[in-house]
Amino acid sequence: MPARKSQTPPPDDFAERIVDIDVSSEMETSFLEYAYSVIYARALPDARDGLKPVQRRILYSMRDMRIYPDRPHVKCARVVGQVMGVLHPHGDGAIYDALVRMAQPWVMRLPMVDGHGNFGSLDAGPAAMRYTECRMASPAMAMTDGLDKDTVDFKSNYDGKETEPIVLPSAIPNLLVNGTNGIAVGMATNCAPHNLVEVVQALRHLLKHPNATLDTLMRFIPGPDLPTGGKIIGLDGIREAYETGKGSFKIRATARVEQVTPRRKGIVITELPYNVGPEKIIEQIKTQVGAKKLQGIADLKDLTDLANGTRLVIEVKNGFNPDALLEQLYRLTKLEDSFAINAVALVEEQPRTLPLKEMLEVYLKHRLEVTLRRTTFDRDKAADRLHLVEGLLIAIVDIDDVIAIIRGSDDAAAARARLIEAFDLTETQANFILDMQLRRLTKYSKIELESERDELQNTIAELTEIIESDELLRTLVGNELAEVAKQFGTPRRTILLSSSGVTTTANAAPLEVPDDPCWVLLSSAGLLARTENAEPLPTEGGRSNHDVIISAVRTTARGEYGLITSSGRLIRGNALDLPTVPVTANAPNLQGGAHVAELIAAAEPGERILALVRLGDEATTIALGTRNGIVKRVNPETLNRDVWDIMRLDDGDQVVGALELADDNAELAFISDDAQLLHFPASSVRPQGRSGGGIAGIKLSAGRRVAFFGAFRPDTDAIVVTVAGSSDALPGTDAGTIKVTPFDQYPGKGRATGGVRCHRFLKGEDTLLFAWAGPVPAVAAADSGAPIDLPAADGRRDGSGTPAAQPIVAAGTRLLAQ
Repeated sequence: MPARKSQTPPPDDFAERIVDIDVSSEMETSFLEYAYSVIYARALPDARDGLKPVQRRILYSMRDMRIYPDRPHVKCARVVGQVMGVLHPHGDGAIYDALVRMAQPWVMRLPMVDGHGNFGSLDAGPAAMRYTECRMASPAMAMTDGLDKDTVDFKSNYDGKETEPIVLPSAIPNLLVNGTNGIAVGMATNCAPHNLVEVVQALRHLLKHPNATLDTLMRFIPGPDLPTGGKIIGLDGIREAYETGKGSFKIRATARVEQVTPRRKGIVITELPYNVGPEKIIEQIKTQVGAKKLQGIADLKDLTDLANGTRLVIEVKNGFNPDALLEQLYRLTKLEDSFAINAVALVEEQPRTLPLKEMLEVYLKHRLEVTLRRTTFDRDKAADRLHLVEGLLIAIVDIDDVIAIIRGSDDAAAARARLIEAFDLTETQANFILDMQLRRLTKYSKIELESERDELQNTIAELTEIIESDELLRTLVGNELAEVAKQFGTPRRTILLSSSGVTTTANAAPLEVPDDPCWVLLSSAGLLARTENAEPLPTEGGRSNHDVIISAVRTTARGEYGLITSSGRLIRGNALDLPTVPVTANAPNLQGGAHVAELIAAAEPGERILALVRLGDEATTIALGTRNGIVKRVNPETLNRDVWDIMRLDDGDQVVGALELADDNAELAFISDDAQLLHFPASSVRPQGRSGGGIAGIKLSAGRRVAFFGAFRPDTDAIVVTVAGSSDALPGTDAGTIKVTPFDQYPGKGRATGGVRCHRFLKGEDTLLFAWAGPVPAVAAADSGAPIDLPAADGRRDGSGTPAAQPIVAAGTRLLAQ
């Protein structure tokens, strides 16, 4: 049913309260008022202190609440409530967000708030304000220092009951140091953080040279210095921003390629672009991998923590080039990001886009005015105190008359008049004397008052000189800036690069590792590695920087190799699984290698890796010698399995030496632990199959074992290295006596016979602690990997040795180009 109409007639003046307006005009006026409020009261910072109104009000309120750096933290909700209730009539969420931002070290280059509790991260927001606590940071004290000395103007707050500063004194050039960002109506601002020390250097230079050019200023401020570090790629955009107030540059994460596991290399990211968090990077990488745009990533771990900072580890699959993958990550993810500078700030209540020099000039003008007003205030205070001290000096001379006048007066007004007339005092001086207690007046010392008067006169003279001299004022401002830089300055974090150093697409490194020739190396300490190419290994300094390289084979990066073990087994290995090491002019550096136990899972406990061999090379054979004196040559048959036996061993026997033989023109050598050496041609040992148990190589005395088995070409110079000692000594504790003898001193004998003596035992010696024979030049190493110099060769084949400096655990031939 239709609604009933009101029967109440409209008032007589109803028509008079209807105002006809133009809608478009009203909308324009309302929008302009809203835009004005956003621009001036919310979104844009003042160029003088670099603070938005909410930030300025937070710092001022914290100072007014005396939440100083040396005071306990207070709840953030308390600060937010004070700011909202007295100065900032907006939502508490906006105030708390601004407070949190000023406490986050990854946002602010110089945080203004000292936060306690969960203030969030790059990927997560902070806890609620009722859980977090805060207080002023030391730089905030410098920003507000001087507010009580009439350094800046104040205005009424929103309800007219309180006052607030229009701008802070700002002893720190905050706009440049901490940067800012904000979105207003029809305009926005985005300034990058800079290094405080560099900005102060530029300001001090500009104080002395007002006509300095941009190029001169950029010698002090070469570019932004972001809180999160990283690398800025390309400086042209920075110069454009400094020249016009607008420009952009690229930021790259700081990353390096490391051996993150024994089998794999990885990309370790320690610094991310500004305002980019690890979770965002991880999400982008997973998206690109799922879309098949990124290949070669095996695993992704975020190891970031408070102790070590940012650490994002990207494991790279074997067969992929980490450097090429890193370039793809830069291209497809936020590991490389852009930052657009739009330096818009309020100058004399007008929004302006500021070049670098003008930004510095606005701040310097502000600091000169603040310092001048502070100096004037201090001088006026000193002059007021001097006026009172001079009155006291007059009164203290005739203190009895002063007391008599006061006691004889009917009231304070009469006493004031009589004091002024009797001693020629001003009304202020007379009031000061009357307001003082009598006991204080009598305790004044004339000497102390005169000293204070002289000091005040000197202070006033110095302050007056600064006020009247523009040069002294500029010097004072420069010195104060230098003190600020000394107190709060930190080293530069962001690296500036003129270019990325990346090759063009046509010359870029392939993503997958090419199947180039390389060397696989094995050291005496059991480290495995491959070289980056198959360049000839050095003939000098053929030891690695860690220990002796005992075996090396040539293969390809995607090829296979074999490892001969002490159990008479051959284990297949892939070169791609090995870490790569550089080969310098001196030697391969195997310190970047990985231990064979970490790489070869097929090895059994107690099984030692003796040598490396090539697989699939039918032109070679493998020679093996056992602890019981058995020798065998076997054809390197390659099976379709990871491990297979190549020698049948008797119980208690094990292989002590193995190596490849390219032909029959080699000499096989045994050295027993009772110092017997036997060598014979390799041609006297017929090759056998995998299941063969070998034949007799050397005839051993009862209870003796083979200490060394090896081979070398007879047309090369060779030596024999033996170290004798006591079998009762603990392993590694007896250095023994060392002897080096030319190999040609030992005649060859038939296989399966006893050898000839190669070392005469001295008293207390009954065994060889170490033995080795091979081509010269040779190197030796201690258990620590430290090099050991071998003595000169002794022509006596059965002579005794000389004391060794330390135990020898390994020896080998300097690696010759093969």
